[in-house]
Amino acid sequence: MTRNRYYRGPLSDHFDGTRFFNPAGEPETDRSLSDLLRWRRSAPDNRWPSSVEVVPVIPDARVDGLRVTMVGHATLLIQIDGLNILTDPVWSDRASPVSFAGPRRVTPPGIRSDDLPPIDVILLSHNHYDHLDMAALRALHARHRPLIVTPLGNDAILHGGISDARVRAGDWGDTIEIAPRATAHIVPALHWSSRGPRDRRMALWGGFVVEAAGKLVYFAGDTGYGTGNIFRTIGERFGAIDLAILPIGAYDPRWFMAAQHCDPEEAVRIFEDVGAKAAVGMHWGTFKLTDEARDEPASRLTAELARRGIDPARFVALHPADVVDVG
Repeated sequence: MTRNRYYRGPLSDHFDGTRFFNPAGEPETDRSLSDLLRWRRSAPDNRWPSSVEVVPVIPDARVDGLRVTMVGHATLLIQIDGLNILTDPVWSDRASPVSFAGPRRVTPPGIRSDDLPPIDVILLSHNHYDHLDMAALRALHARHRPLIVTPLGNDAILHGGISDARVRAGDWGDTIEIAPRATAHIVPALHWSSRGPRDRRMALWGGFVVEAAGKLVYFAGDTGYGTGNIFRTIGERFGAIDLAILPIGAYDPRWFMAAQHCDPEEAVRIFEDVGAKAAVGMHWGTFKLTDEARDEPASRLTAELARRGIDPARFVALHPADVVDVG
């Protein structure tokens, strides 16, 4: 019998005692080896540049309002009411279990790790290598000792690499206090997890809604769109989101990726479903994970906003070192 080495807990509508699942009625994310080979045989030659110049910024130590600075991919610095939060911190050159192979970083980080302000909290959405970078987490732990908030099972992975890490793991629907006046709500995402060939879906994945200083910030993590039900539920539960941080890249080919990664048009639907006042686009242009050209996510986002008559200033694709203040 297959054993889950990360998590033991009660059965639920998304955990069968061994593996986690997306909500009922949503598309299947598992793909076979033959699916993977079919994709690789038909992949177009959309070559990315070997590097893109970035001028890193040095953030303020603390911010009273709400500010977001793009580091790259799904790594952002959220500064809210004096609290400093990092999402899915990745500073390594490759999104891979090894340093000599795998997707290489095209854009350097928008903030050098040595220039980070004191980090209070890390939101870790799931365990894929382009989101859980153990080397970066070890360095952050050594320097800042942040609280790490993550879905179920990822705490075992973190403690395997950082024995004294401060980790709070929770299920979808759980609320975790991250500071005296701030909470993180763990919410569903449509995705999957694995660190290797034998642990598929043995740790949970998710997104977060951060509530602080009367503001709501939604970090979606990696997610497909599916039926849209999970996003409409977030909108109904929390009301108007002040800022949504949404993935817009790593989506082609759709037959392979749609269940696990939304495209720019679907990201706009998520933006509308959760009732966000403003949004920023992430998860594009740093690591070549899929078939689309590097700049395509941003251009498709712009086109979709225009098609829907949405002010483009309300949903911006962030480049590394971009800084956004939310009023």
